[in-house]
Amino acid sequence: MTNPLLALLIAALISMILLWLFWPERGIFWRWQRANQMNERVYDEDALKHIVQCEIHNRRPSVQSLAGALNCSPNEVATVLNRLETQEYIVFEGDQFHLTPAGRDYSLRIIRAHRLLERYLADATGFDEKEWHDRAERLEHDLSSEQIEQLSASLGNPTHDPHGDPIPTSRGELVYEKRSPLNDLNPGDPARILHLEDEPEAIYAQIVAEGLHVGQIIRMIETSPQRVRFWAGGDEHLLAPIVAANIAVLPLQDEQEAEEVIGDPLTSLRIGEVAQIISISPRTRGVERRRLMDLGILPGTSIEIEMSSPSGNPKAYRVRGAVIALRKSQAEDIRIQRSSEVTL
Repeated sequence: MTNPLLALLIAALISMILLWLFWPERGIFWRWQRANQMNERVYDEDALKHIVQCEIHNRRPSVQSLAGALNCSPNEVATVLNRLETQEYIVFEGDQFHLTPAGRDYSLRIIRAHRLLERYLADATGFDEKEWHDRAERLEHDLSSEQIEQLSASLGNPTHDPHGDPIPTSRGELVYEKRSPLNDLNPGDPARILHLEDEPEAIYAQIVAEGLHVGQIIRMIETSPQRVRFWAGGDEHLLAPIVAANIAVLPLQDEQEAEEVIGDPLTSLRIGEVAQIISISPRTRGVERRRLMDLGILPGTSIEIEMSSPSGNPKAYRVRGAVIALRKSQAEDIRIQRSSEVTL
């Protein structure tokens, strides 16, 4: 004969397990289902981004290119493409596929979210430059259309991300400026950096390590199949051609270059000299920029060297009656004009 108490305990245990598995919204089954749907949506949105980027730059998307972009197998790509076709985001013409108007609008919304997030991470946080892309990749899928517009408004409706790429407007408009690869410049040509490609990560890390940034003026010294040499930020830079190809520039006339390059880096100041601060480089962003401004590094402020460490790095500077220490990397991003050169 079955023990009633044991049967009751077993029934209660089974009920608890079923509740744990299937409790509305919070049960394991529903959470698994939401996670699975989220994974599918991430794949779909990343695929749409890849397709629209191919179309913008006159490249033909393929199963192979999608497999590389999504880091998955061709069979998984086929599943993604079937979902996108069912949702009427793409259409097939033979073995080729392209976006529908709805698919293009959707993909540009994701790109808008990504580039706004990169702008936010660059301007409002202390995250390292090499982290912006990956963090934006993770966050872009979580923003609703309303949240995207709120983010844009909070940032002052920027037109470009920190790498120089245009941000699609809320109406889905996207315009790329005319630009050329750095490798196309001839020796002696001046240019302004318009864009730094942030993929692949290893190449982008080399560009960041060189201290290059969007808006910087450069002058070409030498281009060859083995190397690319140029001046930027007061230093000579040497890059492999494959790295230089990830930098896009706008060629300038000599008089435009003269207008753009104003002042000297703070690192050129010598003990006993007094200078006025002109600007902080656009490369210095977010928390670091605010910290320098809080320390008194503002246009028109006088600055002089108070003392130097034995190695010369860092140095102590006197600003507004206070002594602050700046590393060489920080001082390089501060432009000055010596007092003897200031026009009254």
